[in-house]
Amino acid sequence: MTTELLTRRTHRTPTRPDLTVLGELTLPLARLHEICGPARHTLAMLIAAATQGPVFWITPAWTTDALNPDGMVALTQPNRFTFLAPRRAEDLLWTLEETLRSGLVPLAIAELPEPPGMTAVRRLHLAAETGAAEGHGAPLGLILTPGDGGAPGIETRWHMAQAHTPGAPGWALTRRRARTLPPKDWHLAGRPGRWRLTPSTLTEA
Repeated sequence: MTTELLTRRTHRTPTRPDLTVLGELTLPLARLHEICGPARHTLAMLIAAATQGPVFWITPAWTTDALNPDGMVALTQPNRFTFLAPRRAEDLLWTLEETLRSGLVPLAIAELPEPPGMTAVRRLHLAAETGAAEGHGAPLGLILTPGDGGAPGIETRWHMAQAHTPGAPGWALTRRRARTLPPKDWHLAGRPGRWRLTPSTLTEA
């Protein structure tokens, strides 16, 4: 029987590849991330613009709001999007899970009426990891949640709200949670191709 020698080296988990959206706005791939705040749809489309290939956007069939392609075109390419509208609340997460598990869709986004629980989040992480293991690519999962969000166990949580000034559209972006990084605030301004992400003096409590 062989005996493994103990060492003082720290055992590290493998580094996951990141999607760099803009500057420090990065998202580890093959994981689930949460976006909340009144400008969450805008942030989701900025993330979509940083990816290539199809995007699945999952939204409840009973919602009265829908994305307008004419408004989307200023941020991303609407023809990359496939819109899915499950009729039951439980099918929102099931559709997202199956999409991530397939590994065929680089980005899957689900609008949820409330943050999911820990078990659901773990299942979505595992589905994304399974999709990455299939060899088609490392899928990215986003959930859009109302208010301040709060899903447990997610890889990162981002909050974005409008911070426009006369003649100068802008947004306040906050990284509220990340497994390996501290909370941080930025101001986002500019336009596609010329976005500017500058640190803010605000600090998330």
